[in-house]
Amino acid sequence: MQYYGRFYPSALYRLLARINAYLVRWIRNRYRRYDATRAARRELAEITHGYPRLFRHWRWVTTAF
Repeated sequence: MQYYGRFYPSALYRLLARINAYLVRWIRNRYRRYDATRAARRELAEITHGYPRLFRHWRWVTTAF
């Protein structure tokens, strides 16, 4: 992340946001109460604010597609 963040950060942000999109998909599949994408994104945002160092890439990007 440090290498690409230094030389090509726009590509890195898209990749890290894609990882967050996979996390949203996992939340939707794992917890049926978050069937809607909006609810799953909201839950991911709450987790991100509650545990900002849970995943290493959250220091760079906290949004999902």
